[in-house]
Amino acid sequence: MATQDLMSKTTPSGFAANRKSLGSERRGSRRCKITQLMRLRPSDPEKEHFEDLRGTVSVSRSGVYFHSSEPGYELGMRLFVTIPYTNDPVAMSREYLAEVVRKNLLPSGLHGIGIKILMEMGMQHTYSFTPTGQRK
Repeated sequence: MATQDLMSKTTPSGFAANRKSLGSERRGSRRCKITQLMRLRPSDPEKEHFEDLRGTVSVSRSGVYFHSSEPGYELGMRLFVTIPYTNDPVAMSREYLAEVVRKNLLPSGLHGIGIKILMEMGMQHTYSFTPTGQRK
């Protein structure tokens, strides 16, 4: 009898019923409300190019939510995301391929953008081996 109770989706406390009432929650991992600067730009060369430097509002293992005044974001759009982003010439950041999964208009006039991280592209170095006086 105990095995049958474990196999069923219900529990004596009604936990399964409570989970169903949270059906709108689709996140697979918890979010942390931290702010990190990131650089976002479209990965599709056919799309109009923009470069957006924004701070995160919340971050999870597989996604980021932020606010932006940039109108070019579209659902399904693929982005290159560098996070954390800095202008420090010796800093190393990671670049990711991400997809816009949420876009909503906020009362402030900004857009709330949710992106899903698809894959890591690699480390990004911002330093240059060319001496300052010899750049072309």
